[in-house]
Amino acid sequence: MSRSEEEKAVALKYSAEEDKAPVVIAAGYGQIAERIIDIAEERGIPVFRDDSAASMMCMLQVGTTIPPELYEAVAKIYVEILKVADGLKSSESTSAPPPVSAAPVIPAAQQELIQQPTEEKPAG
Repeated sequence: MSRSEEEKAVALKYSAEEDKAPVVIAAGYGQIAERIIDIAEERGIPVFRDDSAASMMCMLQVGTTIPPELYEAVAKIYVEILKVADGLKSSESTSAPPPVSAAPVIPAAQQELIQQPTEEKPAG
C-alpha cells in the first residue's frame, strides 16, 4: 500500500499564550497514525478527518509551527472541531447521539499526546 493510501494523522497543539500558530506534536502513517488517533479518542481529544490536510501536515516535522500557507486549512479544522464541541454540549442536554465523521485524520491534541512512558532503569 502506498503512503497516499495509508491512514495518516497529525496531532496539533495551540496555546495563544505560548504559540504563534498551532504546533505539530505528533505525525505519522499507518500504525503510528492509528496510535495517534487512539490516544486522542481515549483522552476525549476531538478528531477531525481530512485526508488532504493530513497529507500536507504529515510532511512537517514534529515540533514545527504550522506555516502561514496552512493557516486557512488549520482554521477550517478548528472551526469544525468547535462546531462538533458545541454540538456535543447541545446533545448532552437533549440526549441526542453525537455527530459522526469519516476519512483519515487530524486530531487537535495536547502536548501530553506524544509523551510516552519511559522505562525505569534498575538501580545498581
